[in-house]
Amino acid sequence: MRELFDEVAGQSPLDPQEKAREAMRGPQRKRFYKQAGVKEAEGGGYAVTLDDRPIRTPSGQIVVIPVKGLAEAVAAEWQAQGETLNPLTMPLTRFANSVMEGVVGRTDLVRDDIAKYLRSDLLFYRASHPDALVRREAQHWDPVLDWARDTLAAHFMMAEGVMHVAQPDAAVAAAHAALPRDAWRIAAAHVVTTITGSALLALALVHGVRDADQVWAAAHVDEDWNAEQWGADEEALARRAARKVDFRAAADILQALDRAG
Repeated sequence: MRELFDEVAGQSPLDPQEKAREAMRGPQRKRFYKQAGVKEAEGGGYAVTLDDRPIRTPSGQIVVIPVKGLAEAVAAEWQAQGETLNPLTMPLTRFANSVMEGVVGRTDLVRDDIAKYLRSDLLFYRASHPDALVRREAQHWDPVLDWARDTLAAHFMMAEGVMHVAQPDAAVAAAHAALPRDAWRIAAAHVVTTITGSALLALALVHGVRDADQVWAAAHVDEDWNAEQWGADEEALARRAARKVDFRAAADILQALDRAG
């Protein structure tokens, strides 16, 4: 089971999709269990079980999930598998392993990695034309920047085009301070940041300023505009669909944690 879980679960959220790509290239494994379930873990939290045996990370740690609803969702991924296991249909499982192996005990490093995006966030770089695109970017991006300014006291600088604009250290520090500190939330925030290219969109999702659909739309304003003008590329759509699987998993994890308080 440990060998299988290494294949299914993924690495650190610093690259949430790489292990899925590796698993897709490798041979599929047969399902070796009948029933997936959930039980309380020693010391708190919940373990996912396969025929009453808890799943473990490649290093041998039992995967402990903080809230029951989330553990049940992970178990449901295992239960839904057919005769062969498909890692691409198990984003929550990959995420859980990533947290245990790559984030627990390293939350400050993950927070700092997210903060790097605050120096060159997607939301800072605006189109100068056409007017319709300028308005669309403002519609999706300005509310997040206004929230950062008014609530976090993070005043960022805007620019047209792709020329780098230096951001005030005080603004970066203020937004950095608003990042979550627990392993599961910061891992979810990191996934959202790397997929969208925006730490501010991740912060807006974490703090409930924008919901998942709004964040996804905001992250793809320019891409959607280009598709409307010249048509969509099939390969680009496939890559986007793969990214959305991990994005939705991160958003679902944040929602499950919020529901549990």
